[in-house]
Amino acid sequence: MAAFPVGRRVSLATILLFVFALTLDAQQQRPPAVPLVAHDPYFSIWSDADRLTDKETVHWTGHRQPIAGVVRIDGKPYRFMGAEPRDVPAMDQLSLRVTPTHTIYEFQAAGVRLTATFFTPALPRDFDILSRPVTYLTLTASGEPGHEVSALIDVDPIIAVDTADQPVTWGRSRAGALTVLNVGSRDQRAVGRPGDDVRIDWGYFHLAVPDSESAQVSASHGALLSFVTNGTLPASDDMEMPLMPRRDAAHLAVALPLGKTSATPSTRHVLLAYTEDESIEYLGRRLHPYWQRNGQTVDDMLSQAENELSSLEQRAARLDQELTADLEKVGGPAYAELAVLAYRQTLAAHGFAADVDGTPLLFPKENFSNGCISTVDVLYPSAPFFLFFNPELLQAQLKPVLEYASLPRWKWPFAPHDLGTYPVADGQVYGGGERTEEDQMPVEESGNLLIIVDAMERALGNWDFARQYWPQFDKWAKYLREKGLDPANQLSTDDFAGHLAHNANLSIKAIEGLAAYADMARNLGKTDVASDYERLAHDMAAKWEPMAKEGDHFKLAFDRSNTWSQKYNIVWDQILGFGLFPASIRQTEIAFYLKHLNRFGLPLDNRKDYTKLDWEIWTATLADNSADWNAFLEPIGHWINESPTRVPLTDWYDTKTGAQIGFQARSVVGGVYIKALADKSLAQKWRARQDR
Repeated sequence: MAAFPVGRRVSLATILLFVFALTLDAQQQRPPAVPLVAHDPYFSIWSDADRLTDKETVHWTGHRQPIAGVVRIDGKPYRFMGAEPRDVPAMDQLSLRVTPTHTIYEFQAAGVRLTATFFTPALPRDFDILSRPVTYLTLTASGEPGHEVSALIDVDPIIAVDTADQPVTWGRSRAGALTVLNVGSRDQRAVGRPGDDVRIDWGYFHLAVPDSESAQVSASHGALLSFVTNGTLPASDDMEMPLMPRRDAAHLAVALPLGKTSATPSTRHVLLAYTEDESIEYLGRRLHPYWQRNGQTVDDMLSQAENELSSLEQRAARLDQELTADLEKVGGPAYAELAVLAYRQTLAAHGFAADVDGTPLLFPKENFSNGCISTVDVLYPSAPFFLFFNPELLQAQLKPVLEYASLPRWKWPFAPHDLGTYPVADGQVYGGGERTEEDQMPVEESGNLLIIVDAMERALGNWDFARQYWPQFDKWAKYLREKGLDPANQLSTDDFAGHLAHNANLSIKAIEGLAAYADMARNLGKTDVASDYERLAHDMAAKWEPMAKEGDHFKLAFDRSNTWSQKYNIVWDQILGFGLFPASIRQTEIAFYLKHLNRFGLPLDNRKDYTKLDWEIWTATLADNSADWNAFLEPIGHWINESPTRVPLTDWYDTKTGAQIGFQARSVVGGVYIKALADKSLAQKWRARQDR
């Protein structure tokens, strides 16, 4: 049972949060990995263990980024975060709860209960807050009266560099009523390291503590040992000079006095932040983070974040409670757990920048795939999340891609795949320097953009994008008209499976893309074009069925007998109401899939036992009844809590063993929100909801 904090400086939001925690099932969650700090592809810290004390905290890539937590109870030290020092005993972890915006651990030792709460106010309708790179860590102590309690937060300087052999510098500063400890690389090479398995090595990490917390702060390599030994920090900071993290560079440490336990719980908090002046390079120009677009300084940002903590807690606690309840109502407990785990991960796979005129631009990174930036077949699967919460965020992702596709340098008659390698979005890299049509994803990306732009414009209630980029959409529709029904030997988004000609699922995407184009044309007053392409889409759909039919299911490829695949693309026919394919196709496929479920899910197709998490939920959404839906979700629910691979949600795993095949921490898990998006009244509610 959660401690109920009703004492010092406790906001209504904290009360709501703990009331919410009390209503949850008592069984402890065991996600594959637990989000602690989740802002963007660089500032992303996780625990990949059952207990927070089992291992060091890590970056989403698995590289160490240790934040240690030690509590002293009546002079005896105990660990509550991290595996070091090994000779310090760990507190007993009583529970773990992950909500959309909070991660809440409860511990107990020596008659004291400690709650550690990581709070990232990821509010999708408030861009100023969403783009602010601050997570709050709050500690609450309660228990038997009379125990003296203090706590230490200690941050390893490797958090500010890519590798431990890069020199760092450190120091302290003031931001309003905050003392701020800072660490960053000596060599500030902004946007200078594009790639996949990399961490940021420009900008600065900040550990900030309010004056009101009466804390002791220190930038010292010996802070952790000093606190464990005598309960205090070194009296002075280490000399500021470039040192590598592995060679006695200073740690950032805060000692928080929690006082004597009593009937009134005691709370203290710190702010964890990472800032950089330039975050993305887009078509040769360096872009600032969105929160900096009006010239706000780091000090002002941190001070404002501290002043707004109470109101943000209230807003986020309401979102947590309301969203979790809605997710469970629409899809059941396993679905709610999955969608909640996907929430912060989806947002944190993006860099949030401002264009030169202040326009918001959101750049997804293709984590642990190839590191591409603004990959169109990543935008497509993650789109349900943004269509559900705030389609303006999808618009911020699409604008860079469509601007690039409008340039004379893009000479292909189909849509691009990507804009480069994160964080450099200067042009497509997929397919190599001498790329051919077969090296790319012509039908895939053209269909993707037509479908999600149409869905976005409907949700926004205007057709500005359709009008602005009509020449591109017209060109891509003509390409699909010619080559979409029976695709040539080319790649689809499931490119790990290799080239495939006559791909039946890809054909569905092309047909739906043409229907989406017709819908845009109609809403722009282009009635002749709309009628022509609407007829075409229906004609192609009628041809598709006999081409793909094989007994009790539909084939993987039109020319391959005894094959099958998930036809997840057909879900847009339901959501957008095109009416292209008869319900019998969905019903036939669902009945067939239910016969092929493995312990941890439905394989992607007949060729392998692996699956894609996002596509599984899209496929399950095709089910006409809750019994079939639940049959799909039951093995996925097992997988969430039993997967042997401890990483931020992977979207590519083995359905028999549950082990990761590849990919992790990607935004495509936002695709699981397609079930919620398919509930039109629920989607309308959340798009209209104010986070205030």
